[in-house]
Amino acid sequence: VQLQASGGGLVQLGGSLNLSCVASGSSTTLVYMGWYRQAPGEQRVLVAKVTNTDMTAYAVNARGRFIISRDHNKNIVYLQMNHLVLADTARYYCYAAWHGDCPTICEGWGRGTQVTVSS
Repeated sequence: VQLQASGGGLVQLGGSLNLSCVASGSSTTLVYMGWYRQAPGEQRVLVAKVTNTDMTAYAVNARGRFIISRDHNKNIVYLQMNHLVLADTARYYCYAAWHGDCPTICEGWGRGTQVTVSS
């Protein structure tokens, strides 16, 4: 599974961005699709994820501001980010998980898209 993210960029404090990520290369069911982010010097952390049955989970600091959604037919996951704050500045990575020939679950990552919030 290959993941290609887009939609990052420079946005002013309080603004919005919409990230998207397309999964390709396999017809397998993607149990999870989601977004993680990593700021310089910090670990990669979950932002939001959505299952193949549209159950969602959010990081505490994303809840109420970000909305994750998924187009199952096109294998696309979106992250609508609103009311952006400086702490949202990070590289955002698309993530997918599926059942396959892996010890637990198979996982894949996109190369990331940079989101920079300016004051």
